[in-house]
Amino acid sequence: MAESRKCQVLVIGAGPGGYVAGIRSAQLGLDTIVVEGDKAGGTCLIRGCIPSKAIIHAAERFESLRQHSAEGGHMGLFVKGDAEVDMGGLVSWKDSIVDRLNKGVEGLLKAAGADLIKGWASFDGPKSCTVDTGGDSVKIEAENVIIATGSSHIDLPFMPCDEEFVLSSTGALDLESLPKSVAIVGGGYIGLELGCALAKLGSEITVVEGMSSILAIMDKEIRRPLELWLKKHKVSVHTDSLARGVEIKGKGASKKVELTFEKDGTEHKVKVDKVLVTVGRKPNTKGWGLENTGVRMDGSGRFIRIDRKCRTSVPGVFAIGDVAGEPMLAHKASAEGEMVAEIIAGHKREFDKVAIPAIVFTEPEIVSVGLTPDEAKERGEEIIVGKFPLAANGRALSLEAEKTGGFIRVTARESDHVILGVQAVGSHVAELHAEFVLALEMGALLEDVAGTVHAHPTMSEAFHESVLKTLGHAIHIN
Repeated sequence: MAESRKCQVLVIGAGPGGYVAGIRSAQLGLDTIVVEGDKAGGTCLIRGCIPSKAIIHAAERFESLRQHSAEGGHMGLFVKGDAEVDMGGLVSWKDSIVDRLNKGVEGLLKAAGADLIKGWASFDGPKSCTVDTGGDSVKIEAENVIIATGSSHIDLPFMPCDEEFVLSSTGALDLESLPKSVAIVGGGYIGLELGCALAKLGSEITVVEGMSSILAIMDKEIRRPLELWLKKHKVSVHTDSLARGVEIKGKGASKKVELTFEKDGTEHKVKVDKVLVTVGRKPNTKGWGLENTGVRMDGSGRFIRIDRKCRTSVPGVFAIGDVAGEPMLAHKASAEGEMVAEIIAGHKREFDKVAIPAIVFTEPEIVSVGLTPDEAKERGEEIIVGKFPLAANGRALSLEAEKTGGFIRVTARESDHVILGVQAVGSHVAELHAEFVLALEMGALLEDVAGTVHAHPTMSEAFHESVLKTLGHAIHIN
C-alpha cells in the first residue's frame, strides 16, 4: 500500500528552478515536498552548465600549458616536456565538483525544512500524483503545485545519440579519452562552447550548422571575434548545411563515424571519431501525466502557458523554467522559483524583468544584456551607440583578454540617455555582466555610469569607457 502525504507546496523537479522554489517555500514556513527523478541540481548542475564550465576551464589551463611548453615558451615562462591530457582524470575532477554541488543542494533543502523525495512523479489530477521511488510508492496531495520539469536535448530521428559514436552534450561531458576529431551538428552556444574546449584540448573540430551563421542568436558584430578565433584554431565551419545521417566505418579500435551533410545542393562527408549533436533543447512535458493536470499549452504547443506570475490555467498550479518558455536559462528559472514561492506565501510579486542576461562561454566569451542596436531600432528607438575595445584596457592586456579583438558596446536612447542594452565579447567578460544587468534594472542613464568611479586596473573600466564613448568623450581611445 502506497504511503500518503499531504503538503502545502509540491515541487516537481529539483533543477535550478525547482530547488530554489523548494528552499524559498520552506524558508517561508510552507510545508514543502520536492520530487526529483535524478539528482538534485537538475540538468544545469549535473550534466550542463557546471560540468561544461569545469571542462572549459580545464581546457584553458591546458592550452596555457601548451603555450609554455612550446619552443620559446610564453610570457618568458617555460615548461619542459609536452603537456598531456588525461581525459579520465579531467572527467573525474569535473565529477567531484558536480557531486559536491549536488550534496550542497540536498543539504540546503534539508536545512530549509523541505522534504526531498527521489523518484518519478505521475499526476492523476492537477494537484495529486504518485511517486515511484524504485520500490515503494508515495501518494502526494498538495494545495499548490510548482512544475519545474526542465528540458532535455533534442535527438535527430535519423541519427539518435548512442553516446558511443553519436554523442549528446551529456555524453561529451563524460568522454573516457580525448577524440582526435569531432564533428558538431549545430552551431549554437552548446555546440560551440564544447567545440572551443575540445579544440583547446587538441581535437580537430568540424561544425555543421543549418543556418547562414553560427550563433545566430547574437548579432554579426558581436560574434565576429569568435569566428576569427575558430578560423585561427583551424575549426572547420560549414553554414547553410544540413546533416543527413551517419554511418559507422571500420572495425574494432579503428572504427570511425562518417557524417553526411548537404551544402549548396551537394552531398559532403566527413569521417571523425565522434559526432556531437547539439541542435537545441525541448521542454520535458511527456511521461509524468501533464495531460491529467488540465493545464493549457501556449500557442506554440511546446511550453506550458503561464502569466507574469507563472500561474497556469489551473488555479494553484504554477510552471517555471524551461518547461514554461524561453529563454531556457537556469538563472531565469531560479528567479521564477523564488518569486512563485513568495506568491504562494501571500507576497505581491510578478516577473517583470527589464533584462535577463545571456552568456556564451566560448573563446572569447560573449555577453548580451537588453537590446542590441538593431533590436532597439526595430522598436522605433532613436539611439546612440558607443564601443570600447578591450585592447585599450590595461587589465585586459595583462590578462590577454584583448587577444581576440574583444570590446564592450553600449546602446542608449538618444533623447534621455537611458541605457537600453550592453553587449560584450572577449576573454573573461562573463563576470562583467552583473553591472550591465544592474544598470538596466535600475533604469540607469549613461551619466550614472559615467559618474561612477571604477577601480583601476580592472576590466570593469572598459564598461565605464564604453559609456563615455557613447557620450562622445572617451578618455583612452580617440
